[in-house]
Amino acid sequence: MTKLTSAFDLATCARPNIIALQPYRCARDDYQDDGSNILLDANENAYGPGLDLRPDGFLPTEIVNGYGVPRKSELDLLGLHRYPDPRQIELKQKLCNLRNTKTHTPKSLKPDNLFVGVGSDEAIDALLRCFCAPGREKILTCPPTYGMYAVSAQVNDIEIVKVPLNVEDGFSLRPDAINEALSNDPKIKLVYICSPGNPTARLIRKSDVQKVLEHPTWNGVVVLDEAYIDFAPTGSSLAEWVTEWPNLVVMQTLSKAFGLAGIRLGVAFTSPGIAQLLNNFKAPYNISSPTSALAGLALQPEHLAVMERNRANILRQRDRLMQELPQISGVGRFLGGADSNFLLVEILDRSRSRGGKPSNEVAMALYEGLAESQGVIVRFRGKELGCQGCLRVTVGTAQEVDKFLRDTASVLKGLLQDSGEVDPARSKDSREREANDVVA
Repeated sequence: MTKLTSAFDLATCARPNIIALQPYRCARDDYQDDGSNILLDANENAYGPGLDLRPDGFLPTEIVNGYGVPRKSELDLLGLHRYPDPRQIELKQKLCNLRNTKTHTPKSLKPDNLFVGVGSDEAIDALLRCFCAPGREKILTCPPTYGMYAVSAQVNDIEIVKVPLNVEDGFSLRPDAINEALSNDPKIKLVYICSPGNPTARLIRKSDVQKVLEHPTWNGVVVLDEAYIDFAPTGSSLAEWVTEWPNLVVMQTLSKAFGLAGIRLGVAFTSPGIAQLLNNFKAPYNISSPTSALAGLALQPEHLAVMERNRANILRQRDRLMQELPQISGVGRFLGGADSNFLLVEILDRSRSRGGKPSNEVAMALYEGLAESQGVIVRFRGKELGCQGCLRVTVGTAQEVDKFLRDTASVLKGLLQDSGEVDPARSKDSREREANDVVA
């Protein structure tokens, strides 16, 4: 057989920024779920979809002519041979109805204020492609923050300017420092602000966002990521505020409070001008018919009631974690806020009574011990700015919280000697494994 030859070289043919890309990784890249694990790593809704379903997963029955028949779903299986609605006006109106609270403005959101995409990640990427010239312009982020901003920026060959959150003030925004950076560098076109923050769980003050929006000379867009907003106090969302600011984008998702991570539906509320640009260059049929139907179903009153019940259960378990977790020897402070469905907690190198300090080695060993011996998966965040020795823990069901608390106490006890100090052998082993570059 003649040997085939080719001049192709992937390393030089592909774009250099893609070759150098560090992909977004999650804890499940290290620990695959076999269906028996307790998953407290991805900030999903442990109580399930915000849909009024029977225990077997089907919609409830209704009585028709004396017989129980399945309640009709909006999902048209017979129509799957047709492309989906490219505009999604009906779904957009339902999303507007949800966020037209009149808390921040008397104006109302309309469908032309919306872009819907495949999760918030599509909006993150679309905004970069819309406003930033590759290799020339920049975005500004406020670490510690959501990792996809940086991944999308690198994919699009966009430089990142970082203005860290104020670690000494519970990870608050630093609007004056942001405005100074914007004044000094006109190439910055987007400012990404996560509120409530990830991993900080802290809601950003409205007044701080307004300071950035009021910059006197900067010609750019403020992007507020509200993925976790439904776990914050009622009225916190600034979605309707986009009717007052031409350069404000508020991103949301149905993956968190609505418990619909599997349908991948995200939304960007913004001015009609920006929304039109985003809609102009999206893929023609980016939202599938099943996704649209299930999202529309979730926004109906009977299903919203389920979401609210699930949300209330999560908030109760969040309060419980805040009370009971610090009682475990070796657990330190909660950092940031409590405005989300997760908490950021310090793990110490010895008990608090013996002056324990936050330790990445012990946090990493606890993270690994929970996953490998107990099947409880959380998220190590110790390499993030201001998060020394921290784990991020998603709030689970009551039973999941029971197991997490019990197993955390057990694993930490094994990591600490009777004296309350770190077992040196385990500490060294953890440091070696931490050097294996677990990326959050």
